Amino acid sequence: MIKTSYTIGQVSKLLDLPNSTIRYYDSQNLLPNLEKNDAGIRIFSQADIDTLRVIECLKKSGMKIKDIYTFTNLVAQGDDSIKERRDMFYRVRHDFELEMEKMKQTMKVLDFKCEYYDKAISDGTEEYVQSEMPLSEIVPVETNKI
Repeated sequence: MIKTSYTIGQVSKLLDLPNSTIRYYDSQNLLPNLEKNDAGIRIFSQADIDTLRVIECLKKSGMKIKDIYTFTNLVAQGDDSIKERRDMFYRVRHDFELEMEKMKQTMKVLDFKCEYYDKAISDGTEEYVQSEMPLSEIVPVETNKI
């Protein structure tokens, strides 16, 4: 089987990540299996690319670099850490779901304000739309939190 390798430039284009970000991840030891040639040039395998994809996913989910480092260390431990890694992903997934719910509420307010200003422009004033479209009725505040 022929092993395909990639340069940092190729990986950068493939994943739409700046070279500097990839170098940073390497400097933080998030790519423990990354090989370098005799000249110190990084040689990326498909497994390294997959690792970068997971790192980016975790970053987008809000995970901090130190926690991603913990994850990559767990991966390096092999099968002994499978349950711990799974539990970590369930926690990240749960936190991300909560964040998505907050984002949905934000989108409701943004949608409301777009409709609000469309109506105000159509009317030529905010006078009527303020009484017809109060935010508290369209996107209510959950008073059960207090």
